[in-house]
Amino acid sequence: MPQSIQDIRNIGIVAHIDAGKTTTTERILYYTGTSHRMGNVDEGTTITDFDEEEATRGITIYSAAITCHWLDKTINIIDTPGHVDFTAEVERSLRVLDGAVVVFSAVEGVEAQSETVWRQADKYKVPRLCFINKMDRIGANFERVFSQISERLGANPLALQIPVGAGPSQNEGAFSGLVDLIEMQFLTFDSDSKGENIVRSEIPEEYREKAGKWHQKLLDTVALYDDELLELLIEESAVSTDMIRKVIRKATLAGEIQPTFCGCALDYVGVQPVLDAVVHFLPSPLDRPPIEGIHPNPKKNSTQIRKPEIAEPFCGLVFKIVADQHADLNYFRIYSGKVKSGTRLLNPRTGKKELLNQIWRVQADSREKVEGASVGDIVGVVGPKEVATGDTLCDPHQPIALESIVFPETVISVAVEPDSSADRQKLEHTLTRLARQDPTLSVKVSEETGQTILSGMGELHLQVVRHRIEKDFNLKIRVHKPRVSYRESVTTRTEAEATFHHKVGEELQFAKVRLAIEPFEGEESVTVVSHLKPADLPEAFHMALKANVKMSAQGGGLVGYPMIKVKLSILDVDYRSGETTEVALQAAAAEAMEKMFQTAEIVLLEPIMKVEVVTPEDFLGNIQSDLNVRRALIVNTMKHGDLTIVEVEAPLSKMFGYSTQIRSLSQGRASFSMEPLKYAPAPPEVLKDMLG
Repeated sequence: MPQSIQDIRNIGIVAHIDAGKTTTTERILYYTGTSHRMGNVDEGTTITDFDEEEATRGITIYSAAITCHWLDKTINIIDTPGHVDFTAEVERSLRVLDGAVVVFSAVEGVEAQSETVWRQADKYKVPRLCFINKMDRIGANFERVFSQISERLGANPLALQIPVGAGPSQNEGAFSGLVDLIEMQFLTFDSDSKGENIVRSEIPEEYREKAGKWHQKLLDTVALYDDELLELLIEESAVSTDMIRKVIRKATLAGEIQPTFCGCALDYVGVQPVLDAVVHFLPSPLDRPPIEGIHPNPKKNSTQIRKPEIAEPFCGLVFKIVADQHADLNYFRIYSGKVKSGTRLLNPRTGKKELLNQIWRVQADSREKVEGASVGDIVGVVGPKEVATGDTLCDPHQPIALESIVFPETVISVAVEPDSSADRQKLEHTLTRLARQDPTLSVKVSEETGQTILSGMGELHLQVVRHRIEKDFNLKIRVHKPRVSYRESVTTRTEAEATFHHKVGEELQFAKVRLAIEPFEGEESVTVVSHLKPADLPEAFHMALKANVKMSAQGGGLVGYPMIKVKLSILDVDYRSGETTEVALQAAAAEAMEKMFQTAEIVLLEPIMKVEVVTPEDFLGNIQSDLNVRRALIVNTMKHGDLTIVEVEAPLSKMFGYSTQIRSLSQGRASFSMEPLKYAPAPPEVLKDMLG
């Protein structure tokens, strides 16, 4: 019997690195009967971190899809990476998920990547639950983290549990269980049964007053979202637990509140209540608004809507591509309709039809072949030849193009070459496939040096890619020192004019172009405006000239790095009918651009990273001194218990090898996270060095 759409939950488990996200996922898979052993991150035996590189490093790199069942509901889970270098994996997962469980460490609290993940979930309006993990650790503090979720994330957490026996210094005794604030019961988890047996009992005497206050806070908050419940509270009538849950669900789906739980996944405490909450409070595909897109035909250019119903025309989004030795596996979220293997679907971006040879239900690294899939499903498909991450596949007779996924710009580059020149073509093919799989990986050949330049989101990102090339594609490569992706801009307005007047073959070709460049903060990195009148130039030539001017700026300025934050103006064109050609206009524009770059005041822009360092107080002085040497600007310093959090803006060029340095300065006890923030002017001597 087919699964009812109401009984599906598509959720992601997201967090900062080391918050215990993968361990939480492993416990969920065990309790739902999906796995019969509990994987361990430290031993490299987890189900979702099945890649050798993930097991070795003890971190999640690739988002893994897996299906389990709980309370008669089907839960499709995507376990996502926590390391900032792989933030695109989180971005594309949240794009297709209906709900999320955000895991926080009870010691470290809300960390930098937690903020990034939360912003991504806000962007896609994904309802979420919070799970404050690691309550057994010294320094765990539920109330501090609860406040941080509210203050740092601008969220509205609603505590449905509080811990018993956990405190900032564990002076309240060992963490022993949870208080369920809806049922007002004390929950303990039997360690002999690995937490499967949950004992419900009365709340310990010394916790009753505290539990009463939190329970009242829960009721007061929930009453804001339902008039009937508010009336019952005013009349001091009893409110059923079913009614409380119903209102919490309504407010969670609207994004008004985030139900918050606590526990210790490693010690088997608190995971099943989170599973219950996924079923009770997170949306099914039917609870999400209909998906919107546009008609791919520019002449129609109308908004198209697809409801989450089987009767609707088919529509789905490719959110991930795994490059396999034999055939690519395309991860696919279905938003409307149904599909069978052997069907041809339209890709509106390319205008071509793609054949779905096979449809698979994916369980981490294992697959089960199915004949078809329908709305709400997340499946893997084999067959499409020309798809990229973010492409829509839809019914050819009723086309729709969904909004694609936008990824951040790369910030670090290395030059790669094969060990043997005979492998050059194989390397080119391998890199093309990997770049199609990972949209934050960019591959290009430098026109100046002829080197193949591989760009990514950080050192770890590029290390993982190198490992994949060598292991999965059996290709030995040499990698040269990382190179920072600089940009160029101008500080003042400059004009230049150039004339192209040559005989090409038997024909005389002529064009004269006058351009201006100036600093400009627009939506796009390069803005092109034209001051020409319609009579000055035929429309086709006009469009080609604008495109050519923009491409010239993106292709590089004085040093060869792409221009950003500039406006280019086409001021004047001298056009002669019969002599002015597209080639002549292009040549004149290129020469005018070159003249402007030679005379303009060019500024080199370097990528600035947002860095968050968490360190015990003892090492703060050494770490701050080291950051000063790296030209870092300390923006904020905060105390969190025994730890100090330092927020910094630092140039990427000075942060290579920082992970080794910070371990050395803090005896391995400090940690940091880093993500791209902005481009800012580099010191003048950097540009001087480049110009020789």
